Amino acid sequence: MIEAYAIADVRTAEAATMARLAEGELMARASGGLAQVAAARLAGRRGRRVVALVGRGNNGADALYAVGLLAQEGHNAAAVTTEDGAVEHAVEAARAAGATVLSGVDPQWRALVEEADVVLDGITGIGGRPGLSAEARAWVDAVPGDAWVIAVDLPSGADPAGEVAADDMVFADETVTFSVAKPVHLLPLTEPAVGRLTTVDIGIELDGLRPVVERLTHDDVAALWPVPTASSDKYSRGVVGIVAGSPTYPGAAVLSVLGALGGGPGMVRYLGPPEVGHLVHQAAPEVVTAAGRVQAWVVGSGMDPQDETEAGALQRRRAQEALDSDLPVVVDAGALDLIDRREAPTLLTPHAGELARLLTRLGAGPGGGSGRGAVSRADVTRDPLGHARAAAARTGATVLLKGAHTLVVSPEPADPVRSQADAPAWLATAGAGDVLGGLLATLLAAGLSPLDAGSLGALVHGVAAARCNPGGPIRVRDLAHGIPSTVAALLTRG
Repeated sequence: MIEAYAIADVRTAEAATMARLAEGELMARASGGLAQVAAARLAGRRGRRVVALVGRGNNGADALYAVGLLAQEGHNAAAVTTEDGAVEHAVEAARAAGATVLSGVDPQWRALVEEADVVLDGITGIGGRPGLSAEARAWVDAVPGDAWVIAVDLPSGADPAGEVAADDMVFADETVTFSVAKPVHLLPLTEPAVGRLTTVDIGIELDGLRPVVERLTHDDVAALWPVPTASSDKYSRGVVGIVAGSPTYPGAAVLSVLGALGGGPGMVRYLGPPEVGHLVHQAAPEVVTAAGRVQAWVVGSGMDPQDETEAGALQRRRAQEALDSDLPVVVDAGALDLIDRREAPTLLTPHAGELARLLTRLGAGPGGGSGRGAVSRADVTRDPLGHARAAAARTGATVLLKGAHTLVVSPEPADPVRSQADAPAWLATAGAGDVLGGLLATLLAAGLSPLDAGSLGALVHGVAAARCNPGGPIRVRDLAHGIPSTVAALLTRG
């Protein structure tokens, strides 16, 4: 699991570590690790010149000491420093080691940057604000398109907390961070600027501190996935109840069922219109279509809550009965219009537009209170985490906000946010969410918490999509059929 810690906690841990070490030791460890990464990238690209872009803070000092180390190793190393003045002892050390260091007011800086093969972005650090100064923007604009850009700790201009979008920030090929990840590295508004994340251990201790953002990795699947034993039966493995689909959207029922079956439940029970049930049986004859015992529900996919036909009213009533029970429920699509507040384990799975409609109906945008104005899809896109948190707080449910990044947000403020980014862009296609809803219900029926079920299901769903047609378009049916083999591959990994 990748764990990211709050900026204030990282500062506290750094201060405690520095107090135990000789003066300058922590910075020496950071700059040494950064220099090693830069040297490897120069060698891999057969590059000649490394240039650091240096601001006033410690990240700039790290970059200066790194170019000094690279100069000592015989590399063509240089730095451009801000007019406001970089850390003077780092400037002196870089020059003494043989690196060229120019102020941003020196007209020769542009020629240095334009000839760089590797660029170290040390303009701002974890104390920086979103956005770049005019001076920094000029530097970044001069970086050659084929240079490998390494951000020091975080891309300059990005919000360290990862919660504010910046129109103007460095988009790095790689970010070298020290000891631990920060929210900027994992959250959707800033991670696209991070590139490859490389962590250099400099000995910071995090005793007693809790992460605020987490990401499950492939290696976490075996520890979390509900694997049956010789004593398991269909009830101990979990019975999934599905209320999905309609004569207008019958495919939603089929895909929800296939998603649930792919995760390995003990039984899937489908309740819906007979003509839809016939299609379900054609795709999955093992599905039961009679009422009976259920251990977790998924409701809402392909359901129109405004449908006043007899079939529509019956589906709405079945969904409401699931919501009124004390069983875990995955709430998707049309059933989001039925949710208010629920105490039993609940996992909401909206996309941005659905979350906007839910928050508007409940009068519960970010900031709390009631009677708020309408929330738009654009509002959610600008602040996905804030809106997901607002929905979780208002409904008492865990919210899985679908998108290029999947955020899984618990209603418990102390719980870390899970941020998954495992799926190819080809997965943005109709029906993918129906498969995910079924898979999530299987995990809830097996006893996982909504937070674990949401993040684990999102990971497997994304990996299955990447595996079913690597690098190309995805058929959702192929995705659903690929889940069992994906689970097997992840369980036997290593």
